[in-house]
Amino acid sequence: MTPPAASEGRWSDLDRPPLNATALRRALLRPGGLWTSLDIVESTGSTNTDLSARATGLAEGAVLVAEEQTAGRGRLDRSWTAPARSGLFLSVLLRPDVPVARWGWLPLLTGVAAATGLARAAGADFALKWPNDLLVKVGGEERKTGGILAERVGNDGVVIGMGINVTLREDELPVPGAGSLALADAISTDRDTLLRALLRSLEDWYGKWRAFNGDPHLSRIQEAYAAGCSTLGLRVRVELPGDRTLIGEAVAIDGDGRLVVTTPDGKDHPIGAGDIVHLRPGG
Repeated sequence: MTPPAASEGRWSDLDRPPLNATALRRALLRPGGLWTSLDIVESTGSTNTDLSARATGLAEGAVLVAEEQTAGRGRLDRSWTAPARSGLFLSVLLRPDVPVARWGWLPLLTGVAAATGLARAAGADFALKWPNDLLVKVGGEERKTGGILAERVGNDGVVIGMGINVTLREDELPVPGAGSLALADAISTDRDTLLRALLRSLEDWYGKWRAFNGDPHLSRIQEAYAAGCSTLGLRVRVELPGDRTLIGEAVAIDGDGRLVVTTPDGKDHPIGAGDIVHLRPGG
């Protein structure tokens, strides 16, 4: 009998095996740890939408992972799609017992955690683009390989979604200029290893942040984010709500997690929300 073709088997791409739910739970769910449950689904529209809908009945530390996400959302309701098992598509539920005024640091904290954890596990250098993009270098050019979306749920919860391109090939990229760990020549694209590293790093940074009541300076989140942020020191264009734009130099991340942009007239503008475009000299 002729063996079935790869496309007829359990998964269509042998370089993209499914995640091992049993091993991941054994490694990540432990008494006293942050992560309290971990569910993996074959396909869903959006892990953020699904986890938010279930949040009322879940303890802090619930993790939902999808092998395929068909209607993933980024900031400003932009779509995020990728082939099945080509990346990490997940959401986590946090209930931070710190002042709500400091919750704005959670997406930046998640960026630091993802960049540090994935860098160790994948052997690739990551940079952060304010406020919520993960960049890797492909052929010397920084490309977006991941994004983060935080959404408030109820009175005491935040669902944080992450999408990381792992094995996407050039012809599979959703937009020109995107990247993946494979294209960045990462030494490992094993998604089980990467997911463990990401969640352990997030548990570590979140624990530090909570231990200092969400203070970004004492927990060193502000310092770590600034150190890894490729936006700082660049000339940028800020696309603001209402079709307004601002051009200047990104000079700092302030105590509220805002990007401080200095315009040519010498004025500092703290930016809490907006799209940032990195400009080339003279751009």
